[in-house]
Amino acid sequence: MPKTIFPSEIRRAAEAIRRGELVIFPTETVYGVGANALDENAVLRIFEAKGRPHSSPLIVHVAGVAEARELALEWPDSAERLAERFWPGPLTLVVAKKPSIPDIVTAGLPSVGLRMPANEIALALIRESGVPIAAPSANRFTELSPTTAEHARRSLGDRVSVILDGGPTEVGIESAVVAVSYGAVRLLRPGILTARQIEEVVGPIVIGDASEKAASPGQHPRHYQPRTRVLLATADQLPRQGRGAYLYRLEAAACVVPVAMPQDARDYAAVLFSTLHELDERHLDWIAIEPVPETQEWEGIRDRLGRAASTVGWCPQPTPLHPDG
Repeated sequence: MPKTIFPSEIRRAAEAIRRGELVIFPTETVYGVGANALDENAVLRIFEAKGRPHSSPLIVHVAGVAEARELALEWPDSAERLAERFWPGPLTLVVAKKPSIPDIVTAGLPSVGLRMPANEIALALIRESGVPIAAPSANRFTELSPTTAEHARRSLGDRVSVILDGGPTEVGIESAVVAVSYGAVRLLRPGILTARQIEEVVGPIVIGDASEKAASPGQHPRHYQPRTRVLLATADQLPRQGRGAYLYRLEAAACVVPVAMPQDARDYAAVLFSTLHELDERHLDWIAIEPVPETQEWEGIRDRLGRAASTVGWCPQPTPLHPDG
């Protein structure tokens, strides 16, 4: 259930942004930790707070297409059509950037990822601040993404000036990232939007183009990880030792905590990270997750699970496991 944020809270957060401080705020995907995208020193604080390498670019959040065009050196027709169809929403567009965007935001790349979030609190904060807001997920680098203000508070609460609590996020996984700056449209990071939906707007796209992976955040091989070891396994591949949980859609298994997950991809994504956060607090030895379908609708979820997992296809041998392994 969304929570009410009073205008005074938005004003206080916007003042912090203009002072070069950090603010945690909700979007429809996950909670972000934001700073003035035009202030190099403020953006540096994001990297320091998260322990994030400077080689990983940030997404810049805007309140509309007009603001996006002001930051883009070029705004191709494909960007216009995708923004018209999917903004506000869980789609980041990578375009050539103007010099007003500091290089620290883009990891020195000539392009920048821009997004208009579908969350009224986020949009109100951007408008009140009067500046675009650079904001990755509000968690320590490689750790589990936050889908509630409490998740973000536990991870980065002592490193920010203001936390805006808008209740649980709706989408639950990060945005799809699409590059539109160099001819062909390229899907750099999958999200809840499918390649098919994107192609319906702009025609055929390139999927998983390795040459531009660095232009997208969230591409580190270890990412979205809880403290507890995560395994991708079927019911007959579960570890024989330790206390564990099993997230399943089709086949339950005898373990300490069986967790039935939604059948629909969007519903699954909405609760995935919150479920992992909850299980992470139980100090289990492992969390196993049943593989999800290999269809476009599940591509964003498969990407997150693959980066969160320590092991794929765990062999059922009596091997000792440790929560922080």
